[in-house]
Amino acid sequence: MRAKARGARTRWAALILSGGMLLAGCGAVTPAGSTPTPAASEAPVRAVDLASGEQAEPVEVAVDGGADGVDVTFREITIEPGAGTGEHCHYGQLIAVVQEGELTHYAETHPGGVRVYSAGESIIEGTGYPHEGRNEGESDVVLWVTYVTPEHKPLAETDLSHCHE
Repeated sequence: MRAKARGARTRWAALILSGGMLLAGCGAVTPAGSTPTPAASEAPVRAVDLASGEQAEPVEVAVDGGADGVDVTFREITIEPGAGTGEHCHYGQLIAVVQEGELTHYAETHPGGVRVYSAGESIIEGTGYPHEGRNEGESDVVLWVTYVTPEHKPLAETDLSHCHE
């Protein structure tokens, strides 16, 4: 039964990861409050683009979940003005699209340690390095995020002593 469940989970993970990777493709964000444009086809399988963001660099997602595999989670995160994620790291990788607002992202991976992401841009976060996202604007920041993490690991680790593992 475990093998059958893992096979189904692997297929779902591949499907969701493929959708998340599409988020990193080129295009514009669907404006808030508008209806996403469905595929023009009348085929029995239809796709609706929920978000897209630009990524200037190649995207490679590789998360080693070992024998347990990986978990894939897709979530919407809203950060109110003046709030932030707190400093944290990840055991896996994530791909996000900024739907609304501007996210100020603090990480040593950016020149000068900071980068501002605007609506329509995508964010790729890797494994193990501390970082923080803050809303330093005057309206909500809305992110659509796909996490790919080793199974049974948290989406974000706030105990920074576990970063770089």
